[in-house]
Amino acid sequence: MLYGTAIQGIREGCGLAKRGHNEVRESLREMARIYQPKDARKFVREYIRKYRITGGYEDELTMIVEHELGKINSAS
Repeated sequence: MLYGTAIQGIREGCGLAKRGHNEVRESLREMARIYQPKDARKFVREYIRKYRITGGYEDELTMIVEHELGKINSAS
């Protein structure tokens, strides 16, 4: 019985991590739309520092911001 509960907890924990990561990505997209930064990498560094995001995601998040800014610029 205890073993089954542990497995369920692990499965639920994995889902929470994925959900949290998607929330960070969506939040960053929204902020990029609002602020339209000139330097995506600097914007991401400040975002990571301010919201205490774990290291190792800077390149991925920078690509998200650059993609979002590209969509904004192509629509203008």
